Amino acid sequence: MEDMITFQYKISPEDFTRAGEASSDVKSKLKSMGVSPEAIRKVAIAMYEGEINMVIHARGGEITVNVNPEKIEMILADVGPGIPDVELAMQAGYSTAPDAVRSLGFGAGMGLPNMKRYSDEMEINTVLGEGTTIRMAVNLCA
Repeated sequence: MEDMITFQYKISPEDFTRAGEASSDVKSKLKSMGVSPEAIRKVAIAMYEGEINMVIHARGGEITVNVNPEKIEMILADVGPGIPDVELAMQAGYSTAPDAVRSLGFGAGMGLPNMKRYSDEMEINTVLGEGTTIRMAVNLCA
């Protein structure tokens, strides 16, 4: 594997038909690079949950994925409303998704908890009215 490979994705707000395309693309690229199935699974789940959150809660955003021999880093940056209470948002089942979104099968309140569960590192930087940047990493070395 080269020193570092970067993939970038633009996420459209409220576009549920394309939600998940970025995480799917990363999954297939990692597979072709020979990344372990367990690491691919963790990246795909964590990134998918973040991608869906950007579609539901933010006004879209960008995802940058950096792959190096030690880890896969995902940086999800949006220009949404920010997260008023990160601790509360991290609780399984807590959701601010509107009913219309829930009727589509999204918004169960597992996004952030699953992002934390399936990443080895996770940092949330949020500013109300400006947006949220979440950095997650999945380690490739034991």
